[in-house]
Amino acid sequence: MHNPLWFDPSHCLIGGRWQAPIAGQTLPLVNPSDGSEICQIARGSAADMDGAITAAREALDGEWGAMTALQRGRILTRIGQLVLERVEDLAALEAMDVGKPLTQARADALALARYCEFYGGAADKVMGETIPYLDGYTVYTLREPHGVTGHIVPWNYPMQIIGRSVGAALAMGNATVLKPAEEACLTALAFAHLAQEAGLPAGALNVVPGLGAEAGAALASHEYVDHISFTGSVRTGALVQQAAGANVVPVTLELGGKSPQLVFDDADLDAALPFLVNAGIQNAGQTCSASSRILVQRGVYEEVKSRMAEAYSGLTVGPAADDLRLGPLISTRQKSIVEGYLSKGADLAIAAQGCLVDNCPADGAYVCPTLFADVPPDHSLAREEIFGPVQVLILFDTEAEALEIANATEFGLVASVWTREGARQMRLARKLRAGQVFLNNYGAGGGVELPFGGVGKSGHGREKGFEALYGFSQLKTVAAHHG
Repeated sequence: MHNPLWFDPSHCLIGGRWQAPIAGQTLPLVNPSDGSEICQIARGSAADMDGAITAAREALDGEWGAMTALQRGRILTRIGQLVLERVEDLAALEAMDVGKPLTQARADALALARYCEFYGGAADKVMGETIPYLDGYTVYTLREPHGVTGHIVPWNYPMQIIGRSVGAALAMGNATVLKPAEEACLTALAFAHLAQEAGLPAGALNVVPGLGAEAGAALASHEYVDHISFTGSVRTGALVQQAAGANVVPVTLELGGKSPQLVFDDADLDAALPFLVNAGIQNAGQTCSASSRILVQRGVYEEVKSRMAEAYSGLTVGPAADDLRLGPLISTRQKSIVEGYLSKGADLAIAAQGCLVDNCPADGAYVCPTLFADVPPDHSLAREEIFGPVQVLILFDTEAEALEIANATEFGLVASVWTREGARQMRLARKLRAGQVFLNNYGAGGGVELPFGGVGKSGHGREKGFEALYGFSQLKTVAAHHG
């Protein structure tokens, strides 16, 4: 794949100006498909982050803060249009940077455009309400921006998560500071260039790449940040929340998952099978909402195992440019983590594995997708997030047993139920411990409009849809006494 860079990736965007980090330091960005260095990116410091936050506060006091919701929405819509014009460029960047197959990278670019369109159209439609109260009073509520919002974005879905967090925050009138993951920040920088081209005022969006322990920590702990949005690991999310908590700053956390799909004897297996497999291997399994646990009732267990094994046997893994079902993992470090979990499954039965294509570079971060069968519910592979293309099949007999197994992890992000019985669908939708429950589907096609978030160690707060707009605003109550 040719190098599709069309901007200088070694700079930060602060107050509308692209500038080298104050300390002059950079970091290598590695292509996970072959281990080669793509370029050098900025290694932003606490000083760079302080400048970005200062620029954001100035934007709130300046042109950006003076804009109406309609004006903000039009700018977001223009950004979305520019993203659509550069879909292929953005897809090439993401494929090179993250290792996504081109088709998946293109879908992410289209999702980014959709987020901009959605929040562009929604910006002037967030309403307050009037509240009936005592005689002689008129009481109403207003939705106002927090002020400066910090956004710490992971490497697995940079474009989508920028769209759903930065897009919603800008729609509500916040000034934003974005810290992209050091492993994958090219589309974040590209998005910032497009935002400038669309006319976003200086300081409304600032981008400071760098290490999480340096730039990310400085953003999370800064006294002049008013809200933090973080997507990533449970461990890092807890550190972010602790740092923000010292300043009494609200935090939206979207963390890990160990999401189950429950397949009952009466399920439509022809409809279910593509979801059972794809929800576990998409983005090489590096998805917080990946369905890594497949719970199957005894009457169809052998058939589901056989059909999923057949699907797995046909899976191939290769470089992003080959545009296969699976590309590499993000890094050799992540590869080692996944291989460690595969070793933990040495005592389990492997139902099937995919394979690497012949031209996989030796220095790429590749693992074979693996399906384990007959896995005990308390096994580490059935309870811990792996973040790789690994799924486990778990047998159950009764609805009560399935519910107990499904809820027996520390996570609660997504769940799915496959059954034709309507009453069972409703019972389980209420009882499953998850932020999203899908009935006879999984993911509903992404759903920009659908509130997304978890319970337990999957985090708190909601992104996507109008709920994200509420999260990126604060409610003010006005009580007028007029006699």
